[in-house]
Amino acid sequence: MRQTIQILVVEDDNDINQLLCKIIERSNYYAQPAYSGTEALLYLEKQKWDLVLLDLMLPGMTGEEILAKISKQGSTPVIIISAKSGQETKISSLRSGADDFISKPFDVEEVSARMDSLLRRYRHPTKTPQQVLTHKDIQLDWEAKTVCVNGTELSLTSREYTILELLMRSPKKVFSKSNLFESVWKEPFHGDDNTVNVHMSNLRNKLSKANPKEEYIETIWGMGYRLKS
Repeated sequence: MRQTIQILVVEDDNDINQLLCKIIERSNYYAQPAYSGTEALLYLEKQKWDLVLLDLMLPGMTGEEILAKISKQGSTPVIIISAKSGQETKISSLRSGADDFISKPFDVEEVSARMDSLLRRYRHPTKTPQQVLTHKDIQLDWEAKTVCVNGTELSLTSREYTILELLMRSPKKVFSKSNLFESVWKEPFHGDDNTVNVHMSNLRNKLSKANPKEEYIETIWGMGYRLKS
């Protein structure tokens, strides 16, 4: 059984790619470099990866195209590392399925910390009292990391999945944006709720698409979110 965490590094600049690989290997993970979108696609089709570090400006296929394919395939965590650091690009990347966005030039220790944090959250759920959580026609299998709604399996990002799992483990609790951010991102909340808004909107849209007749998450104005009974 495969034990080593395997990370795909998609970056066309050789120096930056090698630096990212060194950061990964320093954490005792396995790094696989890919220098174009086309090469990355071959690796993605060959096996499942624990994490993908993805540049946006790539030869062959753009990072946006690769991100779209990863999102369709499943819930592999993706960190965008790009010089395209405008707010619109960041929001678009998050809406398209990225779990995090790091701007170039980046800090080595920040990349390492964000990478470890995302892997830790994705691979080790904090609570495991039961294997399958249910609410209305949602079935969340925390062991298989799958979510089915109305008989259809959803393709969620790791953070969308974690948000839904958090809500389903405490169905009567109202989670403030601060609660959600600190529980899911494991970082202090400084009042910028845009990140939570984007992920919550994406999650709601996917649930609604699976069953347009049902409402699963309600907004308690001035307080936060909870599952709708």
